[in-house]
Amino acid sequence: MSSLICGSIAYDTIMSFEGRFQDQILADQIHILNVAFLVPSMRREFGGCAGNIAYNHRLLGGDPVIMATVGGDAGSYYDQLAKYKITADHIREIPEAFTAQAMITTDRDNNQITAFHPGAMGESHLNKVADVLIYRQAKNLSQPKIAIVAPDGRQGMVEHCQQLADAQIPFVFDPGQGLPMFDGKELLAFIEQATYVAVNDYEGEMLSKRTGLSLPQISDRVEALIVTKGAQGAEIHTKGQKFDIPVVPVSKAVDPTGCGDAFRGGLLFGLEQDFDWETTGRLASLMGSIKIASQGPQNHEPSQAEIQAQFKQAFAYSY
Repeated sequence: MSSLICGSIAYDTIMSFEGRFQDQILADQIHILNVAFLVPSMRREFGGCAGNIAYNHRLLGGDPVIMATVGGDAGSYYDQLAKYKITADHIREIPEAFTAQAMITTDRDNNQITAFHPGAMGESHLNKVADVLIYRQAKNLSQPKIAIVAPDGRQGMVEHCQQLADAQIPFVFDPGQGLPMFDGKELLAFIEQATYVAVNDYEGEMLSKRTGLSLPQISDRVEALIVTKGAQGAEIHTKGQKFDIPVVPVSKAVDPTGCGDAFRGGLLFGLEQDFDWETTGRLASLMGSIKIASQGPQNHEPSQAEIQAQFKQAFAYSY
């Protein structure tokens, strides 16, 4: 059983600012904004929504299949995928381009300012869902039971949603930071094609505003609408019901980078395994909490047994 993960692969350059952004930005001078932040620490991490989701899905024992584009500088990322036995069969290399790059600065309150260079990600539409299905059939590999369309090149997201709908593969539409690229009509089309929609609370408000639909109205058009709310947990709206998903407490929140993707890795695994919604949401929440206790999107390495034990400790039952 496998899951198809359409989205970006990127390198994240993560910098830590020891102060607060709000103390450095003058509201009445925002029209001439010119600020600089001293960042004593900096590191380069493996990132990108597809890479992060696949990493967390793999930690849970899943078989993630990434469909993405990278540049000629992606050699170390291939090594990372091989280390965790994540297939790179459907990662297209654009030699003359850079792999997508995110430059992220985080302040002491875990607020973030990000600059993003899409690079090879802009060619993601060259990848086709049908090619994945044909290849896996020829190799006698399992076909994807479920998929996710995470932030990626604009045309790639449009085409991959349509291709998954045409192939009748259930999928999660996860617009994330790519949401501003689309107008209301386009977002309505995505909702009609998708089986599930996953957003954070800010994105949910933007999605509602652009489509003219309330969140309950959006949830009526899909099997489930998942809204993450950071430290307040998450909500799952499905068939007129709402499940409140709690946060799993951590002793110290170290780095929020990639927490949403960790949540989605758990979400995808729960859907793939046909868990009920409360269990799926709680597993997703646990993966986000495990991630936030580590620096970078792909440096937490719990075993499956450790994840299961933490789930049982948090929720008093096993998944």
